[in-house]
Order: sequence, then C-alpha cells, then structure tokens
Amino acid sequence: MLAGAKHLFGTLKAPGLFIVLLACFVGVISGVLVWAMGWIVQEMHWYLYDLPKGARLSSMFALFDPRHAFVPLVGGVIMGISIAWLRYRKYRTPIDPIEANALHGGRLSLTDSLIIAFQTIISSGFGASVGLEAGYTQMGSGVASRIGRSLKLRRNDVRMLVGCGAAAAIAAAFDAPLTGAFYGFELIIGVYTIVNVAPVLTAALMGSVTADLLKAAQFPIHLDAVPHMTPEQYLPYLLLGLIGGGVSIAIMHFVTLVERAFSSLSIDATLRPAIGGCLVGLLALGTPQVLSSGHGAFQLQMAMNYGLTVVASVFVMKLAASAISLGSGFRGGLFFASLFLGVLLGKLFAAAMAIVSPATGIDPGVAGVIGMTSLAVGVVGGPLTMTFLALESSGDLTLTGVVLAASILSAMVVREGFGYSFSTWRLHLRGETIRSANDVGWMRSLTVGSMMRADVRTVDADTPVAEFRKLFPLGSAQRVIAIDSDQHYAGILIVPEVHADQADADAEKGTPVSELAKFRETVLLPSMNVKVAAQAFTASGSEELAVVSDKYDRTVVGLLTEGHLLRRYAEELEKARRDLSGESSL
Repeated sequence: MLAGAKHLFGTLKAPGLFIVLLACFVGVISGVLVWAMGWIVQEMHWYLYDLPKGARLSSMFALFDPRHAFVPLVGGVIMGISIAWLRYRKYRTPIDPIEANALHGGRLSLTDSLIIAFQTIISSGFGASVGLEAGYTQMGSGVASRIGRSLKLRRNDVRMLVGCGAAAAIAAAFDAPLTGAFYGFELIIGVYTIVNVAPVLTAALMGSVTADLLKAAQFPIHLDAVPHMTPEQYLPYLLLGLIGGGVSIAIMHFVTLVERAFSSLSIDATLRPAIGGCLVGLLALGTPQVLSSGHGAFQLQMAMNYGLTVVASVFVMKLAASAISLGSGFRGGLFFASLFLGVLLGKLFAAAMAIVSPATGIDPGVAGVIGMTSLAVGVVGGPLTMTFLALESSGDLTLTGVVLAASILSAMVVREGFGYSFSTWRLHLRGETIRSANDVGWMRSLTVGSMMRADVRTVDADTPVAEFRKLFPLGSAQRVIAIDSDQHYAGILIVPEVHADQADADAEKGTPVSELAKFRETVLLPSMNVKVAAQAFTASGSEELAVVSDKYDRTVVGLLTEGHLLRRYAEELEKARRDLSGESSL
C-alpha cells in the first residue's frame, strides 16, 4: 500500500502530468473570468440602455431613447480619466500575451491584465464598438503567467501556460474547445507540438465546460440546412476568401489611419475617447448594430437576408465605429468585429453574385460563414482557429473543406501583401518587429555586449607601417584595432596583410597604418542582438568586427568574431529546441 502511494505521488510529480493539472486549473479560472466579465458588460447594457432582460444591445433596430446616444460619450470620459490616472502614475504600456510570449518568455504582469480588463469592460459596457475577447485572453493569460512564475517553471512551460489561459478564454467565450485550443497554438504559443497538445486542449475544454456550468453568454452560429454545394460554386467561394484577405488588409490600414488622425489632433489623449464616444453615439442613431462587440447584430444578420444597400451601410458604419473606438483610445480588439464584418462581406458577395451570375446559386448563409472566417483570418490570424470556429459553432461538417480553403487563401494574401495580423501590426507601429508569438526573446537577450571580447589590442592610427610591423610581428596577433587621437575607432588592421609586402617596407616607412585599415564604417554596438550582428558580418565580409560604445562616440569597447557569434547562436538554438520538445526537466 505504501509503495502504491509512493508510486501515485511520483506520478503526480511527473512534469507532463503536473503541467496538465496546472492547465486544468488555469482553464477553470479563465472560464470564471470570462463569465464574470461578460456578465458585468451585459448588466451595464441592460441598465445604461434600458434594455429588457435577455436582450442584446446591438440587436435593436433603433435606440429606445435618442438620449442613449450620449452613453458612449460618458464611457469616453471615464476612459479619459483612467488614461490620466495611468499617466499620473507613469505606468508603462501594458504587454499583451503575444508580446509576452514572443519577447519575455511568457512574463505577463497581472496588473497589466487587470488594467486592460477594466478598460475593456468600460469600453464595451458603455457601447464603444470593440470586443471583449482581448480582455478575456489578457486575464486568462495574466493569471496563467503569474501561476507559472510563482511555481518557478521553466521558460517554455510558462509560455505554454500563457497559451493555455488564452485558449481557455476563447473556448469559454465561444463554447468551442477546438477553436480555443488552436487559438492558443497558432496565435499565443506560435507552434503546435506533441508536448503542448494535452495542456492546451485540457485548458480549452475546462474553460468551455466552466462557462457552460455558469451559464455564460456564449456565441453559437445558427444556420439552416446548408444546400448541397456544386463544383461550380467552389471557385466563387475561394474568390470570396481572396477578397476577405484583401479587405482585411484595407481594414487594418484604415484603423491605423484613423488612429493617426486622432493622434495628429492638438487634443490631449485623455479627451480623445470622449470625442470618439460622441461619434460612435451619432452612428448608433443610424443603427445600434454598431454598438459594443456586435453579438446581437451578428445573429440578426445571419438570420435575415437584408437588401444590398442595408448590408453595405451597416458594414461601413460598423467599420467606422470600430476604427473610431480604437483610434480614439477605447480598449478592446477587432476579434468579434472582424467576424461580424466578415458576415456582412459574405452577404454582400452573395448579393453581388445573385446579380452577376444568378445561376451559380451562392447561398447567403454559407457566404456569410466563409466571409466571416476569411476576413477574421486576415485580421486576427489563425486559419485553423477560424475554421474550427465555423465548424464548432455551426455544427456543419460539409462547410469544413471550403471554409479551410478560403481561410488559407486569405492568410496567404495577408502574409504576402501585408505580413502582419492586427495585433502584431499594432506592435510594429510601436517599433517592434515580431510577426508572431514565436519565442524570439532569447535571441534578443543574446546581445553583442554579452558575447564580445573586451581585451582588444589597439594601435594609434598615425603609427607608421614599419613601426607597426615591429610592434606586432607575425604570429603576435591576427587583428589590431586602429584608433585616432580622440581614442575613437578608425578601422581594423589585419596583421598578416600589413606584413605581406616586405619589399615596400622602405617606401612605406612613413605611411600611417590608417591607410591600410579595413571596415572603417562597419561596427557593432553592445545592444545589437545576434540576428542584427550576423547581418553585419554577412554584409561586411569580415570575420571580426569592432564593438563601439555608440554610433556617435565610437569608443572601442570590444571585439566580436563571427565564429564565436555563430557558436553561441547554435547553443541557444539547441537549448530552445530542447525546451520546446520537453527534453529538459521541470
């Protein structure tokens, strides 16, 4: 019996099972958080807009009272106050799960997550045209990161738990475990491996089950019986996938332009959300479908077949409302907005095809689902994520093939024509260069300053060649750095080359060695990472480069060889590979 107990205890301590148990716990917490945030926002809608219990804000055909158009303005004032408070506290820009996993080994501040969750609830609760999914994933990932770091888990396990938190949050929000799991794989962890399958799937399943038990407001897609698709219909649906990719690029550019327009105004950032709220309120007078995330409007558009003009006007107004909300400073994302806009795009495509080629028989419902996935893939990323969302929500296997094909085409268009999802594009605007959540943080920490050799040999650049040959005979050194009278870098002297032509020694007796120096303009900085340094070696063709304090001062602080850089890179790459495959222990 004692032996059995020891065996059980040893099994529970096994690294793989331990991570799965943690993922299960993270999934439950994420499910609870999704329920709580959704409940708060729904209660705010019912109270602020005088909605009957159970009604969705964006499913209304008109505001009950025109004065409700001022509600987003009030939300903008509160957002401005929160921005002013963060500025007063000198709080840095919060880090999201993608950035945390790509650059910081999964280190995600719980305080950041609470701030983002609060601002997201205020934004969506008062009717700004943003979704809650960013807040959901931020909270789930933030809690998961805190748990992983508190238990002092290794870097890759913390990253995996962050992915588990986000996966569980999406699964809970949409009642779609596979969607949540592949959201974690594709967008947060950045890679699908055998090691992370069990934890991420477990977390997603537990998040969905927890939300079900709490009766959280989730998101099913209801379709009537899908008509049999004929071969001639596949080409138009694939064309819709291409169009979805192109429109998603245009949407991301448009949101960026609106954000820049707000930034260019001579108005303090604390006042911009109020202006944005006022504009969103005016749009809501046209149709409440522009308000909040748009769950009710989504179901309304899927259930009804409105005319081309109505669908087009809702598309334009929803896009404008979302861009204004994000550009003016409200907190949230385009996850659900991209789904809603994609449905509208599909409906527009079906209506256009009915005019151009009525014999094709494009079904508006099917076109709506394909438009939804293709546009969302372009904006959010994750072809498999969106394909599983369509599959799990609609429950129709017949759509899977064409939805996946359209999603892949959309992803290809965005990758080749733009290169970023909305999340990574916003990071790019802040100066980051990451395009996914793949772990490149270790590469950034492997800097020139950490690899260089500080004991460098230098010589005055005005030293005559003959004297240099006496100071540095063959075999004494391979390379010597020339410095000018101000102790600044003046080039690299390759000792064998300086000694190469002894016959001209008398003629060169008074020639300064600076004339023989190479790579005068190519230097490394201590802050450069291994990737940038490798590019400098390739461009210069040198096997060694000098390291200077900064590009203006150019005081020599070290020397780095290409061989040493490549060895260190290979060592760190192998270490990252072992962590990813689970070869190292907890």
